[in-house]
Amino acid sequence: MSSLHIDRHEKRWITISMVLLAAFAVLIGVAGFALGVQVPTLEQKVDPAKLDQDPKWSNPGVREIVPGKKYEVYIIAQTWQFTPREIVVPAGAKVTFYVTSRDIQHGFKVLNTDLNVQVIPGYVGKLSYTFDQPGEYKFICTEYCGLGHAAMFGMIKVVPPEEFGQ
Repeated sequence: MSSLHIDRHEKRWITISMVLLAAFAVLIGVAGFALGVQVPTLEQKVDPAKLDQDPKWSNPGVREIVPGKKYEVYIIAQTWQFTPREIVVPAGAKVTFYVTSRDIQHGFKVLNTDLNVQVIPGYVGKLSYTFDQPGEYKFICTEYCGLGHAAMFGMIKVVPPEEFGQ
């Protein structure tokens, strides 16, 4: 049986390719497990025409799950606006965002964080984040949705825990 001869230059490029693949696999593992980078998920389906009839969506906003520690925020995107446009949460609490669209495809990105999800009518995007520092965090629509797209933004106000609810 004859052995397969591979040119030394080809062997070098095969080796480099294998090393790069291994490095990428390690980096993805570190990002996902050690750094907490999350992939946005489509949590569930919802009927965009019946959002006002659903108890979770008829009054979007902040819901306290565990006082001072865990909150849920329901946000509805619709042509050129987010509802609610302003959200207030305490620093240090885990906040889970549920975002859906009433009409067309939108995007939801909180600037200076890794929160970013495509908002598709009929689906609910889910993202979680812990805001450690008080401050203001703007969120914007990242999918062009028409002439008023540039006006589609909002604000998350993160306040010290002792000031929350006052």
